[in-house]
Amino acid sequence: MPIRRSKLRPVVFTLFSSLSQCLRRIAMFVAIVGTRFSGKSSIEDYLVTSKGFTSVRIIQSTSNDLGDFEEMLEVRSQRSEFSSNRVNTSLPLLKTDTTTISKHLSFLSMSPLPSPGPMSMLRTPQTLCFSDSLELLKFSTENWRENFVTSDLYTRDLITPFIRRPFFLLVSCDAPLLDRYSRAKSVINVSLEEFIADDDCVVFGTGSPASRTNSLRNLSELVNIQITNSFESMRDFHAHLNEIDLLHPEHLRPGWDAYFMTLASLASRRSNCMKRRVGAIIVRENRVLASGYNGTPRGLKNCNEGGCDHCNGTQGKTTECVCLHAEENALLEAGRERMGKDAVLYCNTCPCLKCTVKIIQTGVKIVVYNLTYKVDDASAALFREAGVVLRRYDPNTRFRLTPTEDDGLLLDPPKLDRQTNTSP
Repeated sequence: MPIRRSKLRPVVFTLFSSLSQCLRRIAMFVAIVGTRFSGKSSIEDYLVTSKGFTSVRIIQSTSNDLGDFEEMLEVRSQRSEFSSNRVNTSLPLLKTDTTTISKHLSFLSMSPLPSPGPMSMLRTPQTLCFSDSLELLKFSTENWRENFVTSDLYTRDLITPFIRRPFFLLVSCDAPLLDRYSRAKSVINVSLEEFIADDDCVVFGTGSPASRTNSLRNLSELVNIQITNSFESMRDFHAHLNEIDLLHPEHLRPGWDAYFMTLASLASRRSNCMKRRVGAIIVRENRVLASGYNGTPRGLKNCNEGGCDHCNGTQGKTTECVCLHAEENALLEAGRERMGKDAVLYCNTCPCLKCTVKIIQTGVKIVVYNLTYKVDDASAALFREAGVVLRRYDPNTRFRLTPTEDDGLLLDPPKLDRQTNTSP
């Protein structure tokens, strides 16, 4: 019996999407920062052994402040020199005397150990070493088709030149304090007070301005991915890393959904409504047509300055709200003629019923939202009846939710997949 063509479409599309994702995989340089004993070396080991990354190190033998890279080197001192046919390099490998280095190590200078299996980094393949960060930057740029990982870029001064590169990804790792202390106690003799004092220096810096500038806290705005390692086994931690999918290209370059939803969230910050912050963006062919946010009309006193008695609650519920909704503002700004066909509206909150009918009337074909609202089901029913695709995108998951995770508000899943925006 022949298979119906309609049944083949979802399967063919799924296979095509998977193939497209594989082809879109791009090489990246991953730098890992984080607190002591949080599992930074576990992430590096995972990328090297499971994902084929090459570990790279910076060996500054003349520096008095040896830092985390020497902690990692002590653990990896038994590794052999790196040799690879995949990476084209003429840079010499540096020989480092680990006996001399160890004299400078503090009580915590053993590398943030993999949790819970200490010394697993000895199984990691060979490492490329460089004399300074500029040599590493030059090398990684020339070999941008290769995957590299390091934990030696741990200050803002070292990281800043790298963040300009489109292939650079900064990952931060942390774990509960007592978990990290327990890991430290398994390999070194240190009191909790000493551990906390050292941890404060790493996270907040010491009294000097330079130390505070290069503290872990000061790097938070540069971090692309934040990982919390509170797992009891390496298997669970690796499963979490697989779920994060560190190699997905959207970590480096956001997809259209993430891009436009970020713009909608940014627009919401201009809101002056006392009830909630809402922002909306209207796009066509991945080009922004208009933006809007909720608040009182032009020329009137802002809602948060007393311009709307309803939202401010000064007249009870008897007065009408005079605030324009974000979707209304965006629709008025764009106009039906400018929107044309196949316009998409991004809103950080699911549209209310009044906005829903206006969106339908102006010809919008797809509505993408993030936060839920009290009338989601009613809005979804109207959109469904009008043939408008409604789907939810959660920036916290990076990707749009699957139909089973979206509270039944989505229409036909295969049809939605064909409507999904993809990067060119």
